[in-house]
Amino acid sequence: MKAIGMRVALAAGTCLVAAQAWAADGVVLVQKVTIGGGAPMTHQIDIDAHRMRTEAAGGPAGPQVFIFDGTRQVMLMVNEANKTYSEITKADLDALSGQMSAAMAQMQEAMKNMPPEQRARMEGMMRGRMGGAGAGAAARPTFKKTGTGTVGKWTCDKYEGYTNGQKTMDVCTVDPKVLGLTTTDFAVTKDFADFFGKLIPSGAAQAFRVGNAEDQGFSGVPVQTIVTTNGQTVTSEITDVHRQAFTDATFQPPAGYQKTDSPFGRGRRGR
Repeated sequence: MKAIGMRVALAAGTCLVAAQAWAADGVVLVQKVTIGGGAPMTHQIDIDAHRMRTEAAGGPAGPQVFIFDGTRQVMLMVNEANKTYSEITKADLDALSGQMSAAMAQMQEAMKNMPPEQRARMEGMMRGRMGGAGAGAAARPTFKKTGTGTVGKWTCDKYEGYTNGQKTMDVCTVDPKVLGLTTTDFAVTKDFADFFGKLIPSGAAQAFRVGNAEDQGFSGVPVQTIVTTNGQTVTSEITDVHRQAFTDATFQPPAGYQKTDSPFGRGRRGR
């Protein structure tokens, strides 16, 4: 639900028209996600030009659906069990970010007279609990290519990611053409990473996205991502990719679902 800047070289005019027509269809990605030693869960990501829908099956919370509209800058959180949904807007996140920044500043002021070691421990606890929210721009991971590997049926390029000198990620990528796709198919993933980064800056680096070496340190589509945060490892692997045309209903709450308040307080709108 992580910036994009891959260069696409399109040859003659006929190829350009064909590529644009092909890219007009949506893309379905199926992922296997494993958290720690838990049972694998299946995630499906539906992508069109400006919208994403992620459905996570399994897990203790049951099925979860997140819908992002890049044009409107809105994310919907759909509760399948209760048949409800809530809406998170850019204004909600801007307000929350301001509140968290103010709270962080107050905590920093309160800790300024602590001994350095105690202050460092407190700051580490704060970052762990807040996930980087309100802390400003998160440290950007740096990547180094380490060779090639195999994920499913794909041979992929392996990268190791480091944050503040500590290894935090392993990524294995393929060129979009290997999947029958183009970089334009993934344009909305950058919008989502930027949107999500307002809530949890450290999470933007982990959001699914497609990039290049100049942009984010690795090139291509991540078919496998292994992230370790606070001692917990999350492994995501793509198991299937195919094209599919979507209707608007794919990116809307199901009919009859009740709208509930925004989880962040702002925008407690009438239903």
